[in-house]
Amino acid sequence: MTGGRWRRAVVGAVALVLVALSAPTATAADSIATVVGGAVTDGTADGGTVTDRTAGVLPSRVRDPWLWQATVGQRPAGPAALVFFTDRTRYFESTGVLVDRDGAYRLIPIGMAEGHGLLSPDGRHYLRPQSGELLDLTTGQQRRTVKPGLHPFAWSPDGRRVLGTRSNDDHVISYGPDNQQLNDPEKPDDLLVVDPRGGSEQVVAAGTFAAHDGAAWSPDGDLVAVTGPPDVPARLAERQRLVVLDPTAGGPRWQVDLGDRRILAGPAAWHPDGRRLALLAFDGCAGPRCTAEQLAARSWRIEFLDTATGQAVGRALPAGTSVSGLVGWRGDDPLLRYVTRTEADTDRQATLAALSPEGGREVLVTTPVGSTDLMVPGDLLTRAAFGGPEPRPSPFAAPLWVYLAVAAPMLLVIALVVRRTRRRRAATGPAPA
Repeated sequence: MTGGRWRRAVVGAVALVLVALSAPTATAADSIATVVGGAVTDGTADGGTVTDRTAGVLPSRVRDPWLWQATVGQRPAGPAALVFFTDRTRYFESTGVLVDRDGAYRLIPIGMAEGHGLLSPDGRHYLRPQSGELLDLTTGQQRRTVKPGLHPFAWSPDGRRVLGTRSNDDHVISYGPDNQQLNDPEKPDDLLVVDPRGGSEQVVAAGTFAAHDGAAWSPDGDLVAVTGPPDVPARLAERQRLVVLDPTAGGPRWQVDLGDRRILAGPAAWHPDGRRLALLAFDGCAGPRCTAEQLAARSWRIEFLDTATGQAVGRALPAGTSVSGLVGWRGDDPLLRYVTRTEADTDRQATLAALSPEGGREVLVTTPVGSTDLMVPGDLLTRAAFGGPEPRPSPFAAPLWVYLAVAAPMLLVIALVVRRTRRRRAATGPAPA
């Protein structure tokens, strides 16, 4: 090749590298692109791409991400169709995996001992527990909007408030000169309504609780239901009390002891008609001494309470084993999250299923083996937008360092070839006239 041809080849290669390096700055729409002449598509499982007609539809199955999949901060995507958690990522620990409504996959890294956060009803924000940081899934920006220490339970139906709890326990007991105890390590926790964007807080007068284990908003956002052990002995015995109250005025409307075999069904425990509240009850081993095998063998059912009186109403619905919580409704059918219990978290699997009044179960979403949790935005559950295509993660939705790692060897090879060619031409000298 002549020197001019080599220069054109180098310029072309550099141009290709610059195009590749510009890809991480694109939005989620780039993840739908197909490789020309290849078979990898960030679209549906049958090779088609996600279109406007299917945007916002909940996929029926999702896959494990690539080890080099970009995080939300590295390549912002769009509002979530769902988020699941798995340790089968490059972090080798529990990591959130966002699947947006165009089928793009992004990672949500989780801090050590952080726990799983809360997805907003519109699927745009992810509120981290304890740190109080709000992650915008559409821009990748993250900022602390809430005082640290908050454990969130549920977003309000309008997406403007979050119901959560904050521990007031003293981590260290202090003593006076006469060996008298100066502080109480078991202080009652605060039940809070917070503005997740502005950071304002309101303490809810919910009565005496040693801790709060779960909470749910009413469909109109005027009432909340909260559960937890009323005192330390109840906490040790895993016995709970349920209280329904007005979060603004405070004070219980009514309360009922649930014992050690019933819990609030989840953040969507309130039926859409506002007249029933769902509980999860089980048969099997109860209390803190149950083994992992006994916990897995528990047989669950859904029971209902009248939200005006707290009395039992209707008939129970059998739900089977491995129930993790009630996350929404499809008409009168409760939508349950199931997480299979195994000795190793890597063998668990989360699914979303609809439970019919006759006891039938329809699986709506399946996550990969190794997933330990599943979240779906409330607006998709309300619209019952199920049965969508099965998007596959794109290997090209990668962070900048992946493109640099690929581009560097290419540029090095080109530079070596150009250098060798020039030396050869210099050694042979000019051609005779």
